[in-house]
Amino acid sequence: MMKASVKGKYDGDKSTGVGSIAFNAGDLKLRAIMTDATLVAGPTLNGLSLAVEKPGFFIVEYNVPKKDVRFQFMNTVRIAEKPLNLTYIHSRADNRTIVDGSLLIDPSNKLSVNHMVGTNNCKLKYTYAHGKIATFEPCYDFAKNAWDFSVSRRVYGDDVVKATYQTSSKLLGMEWSRTSKSTGSFKVCASVNLAEEVKTPKLTAETTWNLEM
Repeated sequence: MMKASVKGKYDGDKSTGVGSIAFNAGDLKLRAIMTDATLVAGPTLNGLSLAVEKPGFFIVEYNVPKKDVRFQFMNTVRIAEKPLNLTYIHSRADNRTIVDGSLLIDPSNKLSVNHMVGTNNCKLKYTYAHGKIATFEPCYDFAKNAWDFSVSRRVYGDDVVKATYQTSSKLLGMEWSRTSKSTGSFKVCASVNLAEEVKTPKLTAETTWNLEM
């Protein structure tokens, strides 16, 4: 089966688009990703990347114009009978390695760590889910020595309203999103920097259409 998706994004006075085509080859999934830069001035290789994925195990992605390879490996181990999901990401061109781990304490509580190897960029996040209705996520950024907070609540079935606040930049954000297998998904975001004298809201919107062939 072949799956295609198209994502459009509007950010102020700028619009962008991303498309992907994926199909299964046994246990593997092959995927091609293109941006609007691939087609508008072309066709060209700008914005084109190719990926091979074994879901739950690894992803190898090749960025054609940058000639960059990105490796991602996933694994799950158990600590005190609790599942610990580990992800290792390495980008060859940037020589950047990220290790991400999340420990599911119980259905309502999860602890996550994201660390860039060789730097002090490390984030520790706690997630509390109140049933399937609301989620509260405080996150501590060691590099900025600051807290980030987010609260989300499900409304009207598939709709989710989310509020975020970054204490280091004093950035307040609101997001409304909907995910549907039949009609695709969309997200509308508004943010404002409370530290600025003129508090001008920034609006972004994106939508995704999925198609199975």
